[in-house]
Amino acid sequence: QAQLVESGGGLVQPGGSLRLSCAASGFTFSTYWMYWVRQAPGKGLEWISAINTGSGSTCYADSVKGRFTISRDNAKNTLYLEMNNLKSDDTAVYYCNAKLWNGLGWSDYWGQGTQVTVSS
Repeated sequence: QAQLVESGGGLVQPGGSLRLSCAASGFTFSTYWMYWVRQAPGKGLEWISAINTGSGSTCYADSVKGRFTISRDNAKNTLYLEMNNLKSDDTAVYYCNAKLWNGLGWSDYWGQGTQVTVSS
């Protein structure tokens, strides 16, 4: 059974850093594009970053560009999000998401989320 488990969230002061991890199991991680998505209190889902299967291509939402870095280790079946210079607006539940188009439909897996709170 496919599973994504995020970790690394917590409380951090403005300007601080955190590194989120997302451990994948039950599917062929290396063949899936991976995404980080967040949901701030009272708001909808916001896509923030994506990485292709071989780590050769990444992209970011303007709100995090230059501060966040997405990466993956296919040997460890793990996705990462390095977050620097955190702001109060980054407070949200952060989810990792795996997607693959298999020719007939999408395989789409989500983690349970990890809370990031940026506050002094």
